[in-house]
Amino acid sequence: MTKKYEPDAVDLRLIHALQIDPRASWSDLAPVVGADAVTLARRWHRLSSGGLAWVSAYRPGQSRSTFALIEVECSPGSAVATFEALAQLPDVISVDFTAGSRDLIVTLVAKTEQDVTTFLLHGWGEFPSIRAARTHLVTDIIKEGGAWRLRDLTAAEVQRIPSVRPPRARAPKQVPDHLRRVIESELAIDGRASTTDIAAKAGTTSQRVSDAIATMRSKRELSFRTDIARPYSGWPVHAWYFMQVPASSIEKLRDSLARIEEVRLAVRAASKYNLIMSVWLRNLDDVQRLEVLLEHSIHGAQIGDRSLVIQTGKHLGRMLDDDGRATGMFTPMA
Repeated sequence: MTKKYEPDAVDLRLIHALQIDPRASWSDLAPVVGADAVTLARRWHRLSSGGLAWVSAYRPGQSRSTFALIEVECSPGSAVATFEALAQLPDVISVDFTAGSRDLIVTLVAKTEQDVTTFLLHGWGEFPSIRAARTHLVTDIIKEGGAWRLRDLTAAEVQRIPSVRPPRARAPKQVPDHLRRVIESELAIDGRASTTDIAAKAGTTSQRVSDAIATMRSKRELSFRTDIARPYSGWPVHAWYFMQVPASSIEKLRDSLARIEEVRLAVRAASKYNLIMSVWLRNLDDVQRLEVLLEHSIHGAQIGDRSLVIQTGKHLGRMLDDDGRATGMFTPMA
């Protein structure tokens, strides 16, 4: 069997650079990463086609009032079948298989609060293999996964990556709804899709698409993120923490959590736990070290429970294989 390609040091530098600006040109990134533009384009094609890294786009803040984390307990032996059924639902954007007191952790993002309510009240009846489900409604996103970074570029190298260019002075101030929908749809699948390809599907010009993307980014109506298959990231251990934090401490979390590099996602929840976090770690020994760090960094914090992720089956709409690679199967998010 031919061994699958795995990222090397230059690939990881490239992915880190694309986490800073996922749509940066290869020529802008070449002097930072240390390879010419043609080489970077070839490396990215190899990474993305192999499911090792991918860029996607989303509307920032769209999930703040329609976002829930759900712990799911399944009947013995039914976790995979339950996942396969849940993963077909567009509102279910991510699913982790976990060890601990739950079998799955489901991330639900719906279009409206009523859609969330309908799913929670009536949706579970379609899945007889689910024995129990505990829902945590998210009230605030303290730190989102798109802000997480590899550590393969130095701080000085990160500073050399050009800032996102603002819209041209002549660019239209408003983006037509039809063009917006096409852009969002195409960039959700491939955040580095060319403006030429998008223009062909939208029936317009490449310049209009370029202007529209720049306008949407400048108005914070469109954000991009670069993800990497976790087993190849250098941070192979994934865990969820369920915590209770005094209200006086939780208001101060943004700065403190920003300094803890292992934290990928941190949300406030209206449930038994008011702080839930997803973290990536270098090794299993870091689990205990991180818990000590969290308790010292967050005054009065109590870790109520934790779960190690055995495997991620779906991540932000993308299906992942057993190696954590994106398979190309994509369910558009709500």
